[in-house]
Amino acid sequence: MTTLQNRPNTALLVIDVQNGVVAGAHARDAVVANINDLVGRARAESAPVVWVQHSDGDLEVGSDSWEIVPELERRESEALVHKTYGDAFEGTELEEVLAAAGVGRLVVSGAQTDACIRSTIHGAFARGYDVTLVGDAHTTEDLSAYGAPTPDQVIGHTNLYWQYQSAPGRIAGVATAREVAFTA
Repeated sequence: MTTLQNRPNTALLVIDVQNGVVAGAHARDAVVANINDLVGRARAESAPVVWVQHSDGDLEVGSDSWEIVPELERRESEALVHKTYGDAFEGTELEEVLAAAGVGRLVVSGAQTDACIRSTIHGAFARGYDVTLVGDAHTTEDLSAYGAPTPDQVIGHTNLYWQYQSAPGRIAGVATAREVAFTA
């Protein structure tokens, strides 16, 4: 039901599942396994898989920490979007990649829940996309020493509030990796 015209397709976004981002992330191995399953199913259903890779002072381009985790394998034919802001749309070609593929619905996975995931799901929704957050395929690190809730609480709260987002002509929702469908 996206507000974007002639965009019937669904794409999987894999955001920042990089060595340095998820090294200490909550339930890292389970989340990466769920994302790997989603990637396989998206490919089987001929849905675009779009990889997003962050760089900054702690994630220098070409460094080991910047690399996508070894458990996930990006195909050369799959789009790779490099970003330097939380919202994967800001200062990138993500919109052009999605428009070229006729994508109006995004299935979002990756890290970190309280930063790049949150920024991107809100950015996508505000730009007219339908957005499904995969509730068991996003994670974050423990920042409770700085006053943040524990990672399980951050993830749980994000899943809770995202299922109730609404806007004219757009659909937001949360699904488990098993529940996600890439075709209608």
